[in-house]
Amino acid sequence: MGYRTAELPPVALDEFATIPFFERMKMLQLHWVKFGFGTPKQTIIFYVWKIFYYALFGLIFCGAFTKGLEFNNIADWWHQPILYQKLMVWTILLEIMGLAATCGPLAFHFDPPIGGILYWWQNDTLRVPPYPNHVPFTKGNRRTPWDSGLYKLIVFWLVMMMFLSGQHVAGLPKGSAGVMPQWALVTYCCLILLMGLRDKVVFLSARSEQYVPTMLYFGLFHNFHDMIIGAKIAIVVIWMGAGFSKLQHGFSSTVAIMVQNTPWMVSQRFRRATVKDYPNDLRPSKLTHVMAHVGGTTCELVMPLVLLFSPWPWLTWIAIISLWMLHTFIISTIPLAVPLEWNVFFMFVVAFLFANFPAGGGYGVGDINPVLLAIVLFVALAPIVLGALRPQYVSFLVGMKQYAGNWAAATFSFRNKSMEDRINERVVKAADNQIDQIEPLFGKEISEIFIQKAVAFRMMHPMGRMHISALMRHTAGLDDRVQREGEFVSNVLTGWNFGDGHCLDERLIEALQQRCQYEPGDVVVAFTESQPAFSKKVQYRVIDAALGTVEKGWYHNDDAYNEQPWLPNGPIPHTITWTLPGYVAPGVAHPGSGGRV
Repeated sequence: MGYRTAELPPVALDEFATIPFFERMKMLQLHWVKFGFGTPKQTIIFYVWKIFYYALFGLIFCGAFTKGLEFNNIADWWHQPILYQKLMVWTILLEIMGLAATCGPLAFHFDPPIGGILYWWQNDTLRVPPYPNHVPFTKGNRRTPWDSGLYKLIVFWLVMMMFLSGQHVAGLPKGSAGVMPQWALVTYCCLILLMGLRDKVVFLSARSEQYVPTMLYFGLFHNFHDMIIGAKIAIVVIWMGAGFSKLQHGFSSTVAIMVQNTPWMVSQRFRRATVKDYPNDLRPSKLTHVMAHVGGTTCELVMPLVLLFSPWPWLTWIAIISLWMLHTFIISTIPLAVPLEWNVFFMFVVAFLFANFPAGGGYGVGDINPVLLAIVLFVALAPIVLGALRPQYVSFLVGMKQYAGNWAAATFSFRNKSMEDRINERVVKAADNQIDQIEPLFGKEISEIFIQKAVAFRMMHPMGRMHISALMRHTAGLDDRVQREGEFVSNVLTGWNFGDGHCLDERLIEALQQRCQYEPGDVVVAFTESQPAFSKKVQYRVIDAALGTVEKGWYHNDDAYNEQPWLPNGPIPHTITWTLPGYVAPGVAHPGSGGRV
């Protein structure tokens, strides 16, 4: 991998398109193990500088516009609650504008390098209401002046909050610069919740599931001790919810893929050690399992409890350093969708909350008002429980499945390139399809290799193997069709992607169909849900843009996990539970048993 040049697989560029689909996928997957996405090093440097400027300008803006934060006494900032709140607002502002996560080439934003504000500031772009049939005044998929106006108001409100000085509440430590005015925090929460009912994409882009509960505790509680304890419980539940969601096969696959994509991992021997038997078996190795479930899952389940209940500063600092190491590892891999600022902010938060306000100093769980404790626990746990047991009802972000390799996802199959081009011609958006963004930079052949590498990347996860298995049955063959990773189709259509398949399910496909008017078979989408807790049955759907959902069923996650990512043995066995009346899948069924195909 060069500083300005990408790492390409060993194939003649003019021959790549003629290689059968599964041979192409195997070639790209083997290349991924050795080089990851193959991004030029200058791309990594871009993200390093991006983190630096995020932290630098966040501190500058907080200090410049907040009474009590003086530049000649920066060491005193460490104890100030309003710094924590202002950095949270700063992070949200960058997220909702598209300047933080899902920014740049590793989120497949090439030209322009962001989505976010370029989409949501203008009318007639696509929106995705979460519950259009149940919440009045939310139906439709076109962004109206009301939607763009609400978005502009939210951006203005966040900017205005950066200029507010602190106010005093009961229980504040002596010498404190105060906390942000409660009315401002509550107003933002109301605005973003209203936006969430109109367009879940904007709501999730602001990482509202992470920040809104904490802002409400600071906005509605009257005692500072209750506010801080509520914030501590919220962040502990975020870590532990994520840890719980990783108790399944998909997380080991995610860790292997992240390590293989790590820019500083130059040892080919170690990269190959993340899989069982390169190049014959690309399933995660025992080493990867240890890294995932000892270094990752155990840390997220145990260390937050230590932070919450530890009576000893030395033990608290062991937990803080452990979580610093976890987030540093995540940042260092420069993962796709690049949620870097979020990880940096959480590294600050863990030390700020638990070192400054320890359990033994009056900030323990037993020190909060019992009624408020019950409210905090319900608000924190209800979305996670719902997401674990009924994942179809909430985003994987709301269900705290970050990095778990266990989220809803989809793969699109277009009949030909002209069907994909129709998106550019008929959908109001701020960017062309990814292939058309990068073709002027690298040429047609190289661009196609990188776009298809995203499909190969998805197949290295268990759900991606099911996507292709379903597409094999519902198309006449994949060799001559155009396969695209669903997350990146969502990126082009809505301006944001973070791995949430619910942003590109039937609602978005229906909006696409209204504009593009596809015929049956032109666009076929394989969609999989998150794996529910305590079950290995994963639900899938096949959606034809012209016909709607044509098939529903389930597959066993072990079957997907135990197969090689290029599917040498054919489709993953799956059980069909419903088929659209009169619909016949054009592909060849894979013989199975017990009603499975």
